[in-house]
Amino acid sequence: MSSAPAAREARTSPFSGVNPVFIGYELRRRFNRQTTIFTLLLPAVLYLALFRTEPDGATLPHGNFAAWMMTGIAVYGAATAAVSSAATISVEKASGWMRTVALSPLAPPGYLFVKVLSSVLMAAVPVAVVGVLGVFTGVEATTQVWVTSLLVAWLGAAVFAALGITLGLALKPETVMHMPGLTMTALAFLGNLFIPLSGTMLDISRYSPMFGVATLARYSLTEGYSFSGEHSSLAMAVVNTVAWFAAFSFMAVRRFRKSTGRN
Repeated sequence: MSSAPAAREARTSPFSGVNPVFIGYELRRRFNRQTTIFTLLLPAVLYLALFRTEPDGATLPHGNFAAWMMTGIAVYGAATAAVSSAATISVEKASGWMRTVALSPLAPPGYLFVKVLSSVLMAAVPVAVVGVLGVFTGVEATTQVWVTSLLVAWLGAAVFAALGITLGLALKPETVMHMPGLTMTALAFLGNLFIPLSGTMLDISRYSPMFGVATLARYSLTEGYSFSGEHSSLAMAVVNTVAWFAAFSFMAVRRFRKSTGRN
């Protein structure tokens, strides 16, 4: 990327310094061979290992267990891709790129918006892969379920892009490289993505970051009901998602301002 043309264009942009050149630069950095293969393989392997592990007597209003698992793995894959992509900001911080940004007209909201946008676009890759696997492995669901579940799983990655930026700004590159996989896998188990939860574990799960997005993505399939008959409302899922997105975004902005010395 040529910094001089980008800087000149940024000065004329009314969108916090955001311009198409910077967005294109960020996207090219995200879609490299190594990260794309990683984001493709992990969700695919998990889906193929889990889509036949339904509980005895499992029934759903608008599809089968494979559809439930496909949606959960799509949420997990999108979230992990978004966190991994956004957390690369730690390398930029360590290399001094953040200080360069601080001298440019690019305001913190614009810089963070581009990070979230490029990470969400990256998250479309695992969602598409899991969706294709669902077609060939017997997922049964209505057209509405297919569209809404995969679309919500993809767009919900914005919540975890904000988390990735926070982790990237708070931790050193050698540490943050190992954090996304471990953190997101733990949150996925807690968020009712891999194993159907019930009772106390489901009650605890409702306060975790992935539960809201997963419940929204599965709502057209399950109408909010778990396999054990417990109900989670649409309003609660929306509040969970918005609250965690606001919390992660707030922390990301604070960490960014502290890193660049800009207010």
